[in-house]
Amino acid sequence: MKTIVQPVRRNLEFHLPKDRIGDWHAGGAHISHFFNALSIFFPDGERFFIDSVRHYRDRIRDPELKESVRGFIGQEAMHGREHEEYNDALVQKGMPADRYGRIIVGLLKFFTRYTPKSTQLAGTIALEHLTAILANMVLSEPRSLEGAEERYAAIWKWHALEETEHKAVAYDVYQQVFGGGVVGYLHRCLALITATTIFWAMVIPFHIGLVRREGQLFNIKGWIKTINFLWGSPGMLRRTIPDWLDYFKPGFHPWDHDNAHYLQEVDSLVDEVNAYDDKLAGATA
Repeated sequence: MKTIVQPVRRNLEFHLPKDRIGDWHAGGAHISHFFNALSIFFPDGERFFIDSVRHYRDRIRDPELKESVRGFIGQEAMHGREHEEYNDALVQKGMPADRYGRIIVGLLKFFTRYTPKSTQLAGTIALEHLTAILANMVLSEPRSLEGAEERYAAIWKWHALEETEHKAVAYDVYQQVFGGGVVGYLHRCLALITATTIFWAMVIPFHIGLVRREGQLFNIKGWIKTINFLWGSPGMLRRTIPDWLDYFKPGFHPWDHDNAHYLQEVDSLVDEVNAYDDKLAGATA
């Protein structure tokens, strides 16, 4: 383990304005629904991550890593709770988020039933790598959330910060339990290829389905703007490719991408969310 960053469970509530769910991003409905499609995966995905790591908790001997696992579980539980509220806003708008969620649950149940626990943990560290590199883009590129509605911007920034904070926990559990030998290396590499393929094969149709239900399917300008956002400038996905490929280095560790300096923003974000809650409470008093 190269760097110990202890994850901290933060019980934040974002009280998202549900009427803005379809256009909260300054880039419009198409980009809003790209993020929304990602949100659909989180509640059940986070529970899967927790279960896969928790299964090996008794085999961890390092007390610092044991503490990190507790923080990891706490953070993922909070992410799941807040994104359930987020996804409820999609359902209330008439979006098929609940149907998409059932597809995800079915896939995870199949994976849990028919694969060994080692493969489930390998899948977890692969998906944690995907979320970590996407989180880094949110944190490192100001244009990713520029001009967005403040509550939605806050939840995505919070999620990105905490994904960064715990990005090595599941990986370190995998390394302690299975070691860094050839078999462990090949297993985790195959898991990343598989997880990436399945993940984007689901995100893309979910995204298209949300945009279609919004009535924007044939809005060519919106799609051009989205393609530019993801692959042109700022190129949110294009710029993750080198970090994704680094995973295949035999000695790779998540903290090879040392972006811990972004964690200095956590306290100010917590204050911002709490201040908004105080303002909301005052308005309803």
